[in-house]
Amino acid sequence: MLGNQLKTVGLLGLLSGLLVLAGYYLVGNEQGLYLGLIFAAISSFGSWYFSDQAALAAYRAQPLQREEAPQLYDSVARLSNKAGLPMPKLFIVPTRTPNAFATGRNPENSAVAVTQGILEALTPEELEGVLAHELTHIRNRDTLTQAVAATLAGAITFVGRMLTFGAMYGPVTRDNRQGGNPLGVLALIILAPISAMLIQMAISRTREYAADAGAAEITGNPLGLVNALQKLEEIGRQIPMNGNPAMSPLLIVNPITAGGLQSLFRTHPPTEERVRRLTALLQQPKQEAVATVSAE
Repeated sequence: MLGNQLKTVGLLGLLSGLLVLAGYYLVGNEQGLYLGLIFAAISSFGSWYFSDQAALAAYRAQPLQREEAPQLYDSVARLSNKAGLPMPKLFIVPTRTPNAFATGRNPENSAVAVTQGILEALTPEELEGVLAHELTHIRNRDTLTQAVAATLAGAITFVGRMLTFGAMYGPVTRDNRQGGNPLGVLALIILAPISAMLIQMAISRTREYAADAGAAEITGNPLGLVNALQKLEEIGRQIPMNGNPAMSPLLIVNPITAGGLQSLFRTHPPTEERVRRLTALLQQPKQEAVATVSAE
């Protein structure tokens, strides 16, 4: 678990470093470094405070009261208690695609959203595995990490576009000085947005393994989540879920069938690998098994 956390911190540091570097090339001098730092700080704060509203709005999620789904509400309350978390707000997403996600800047301001399709597709045991997975994201504060990563990646892409405009229509600075080697500017324009996206997706994949392990720990039943993941991927391929692609790392599954080089752009680990790790829990002592499935 500690190794995953250190890896996540390192990847977020790389994203911030890319943004600072982009700021330097955009302005053309050392002031750009400070601009990049300020931009990174503002982006991180905005994503911290407004991440839940943005994610819920992206999927048109509606508040869900206990009287509308008492079994779901009671299940989340029980699992939250086992996980040592306050009860999150519940939301429903009006789509037949079976999926779920968690959001919020901290456990006290968190929300779990499920689609109408997932309530229809999964058994109670499978749904508990999914809910425990999302509660683990809240407990590990992955919802904040993923929001910050998405915002920083978006900021880097935006600055890259500004650099492209400057390279096409004028010098980087007002006094006609270049902030660095023109080849460096070109490399940043091309590679920075791609690198930012890859780093964001690597963070998402890392956190999914840890959330799977946490779900197995909370429910004591890895098989429930195993069956749920297999169902969700199969049905999700047939009924894609519409929404902002930047928010897709929040979803419990976002299957990409293409292999080879395109597998680099997965927002989630391969379901087969997630299933393999979870299945291994059935043959191992509890503490050792959880460490195995969450390890990279």
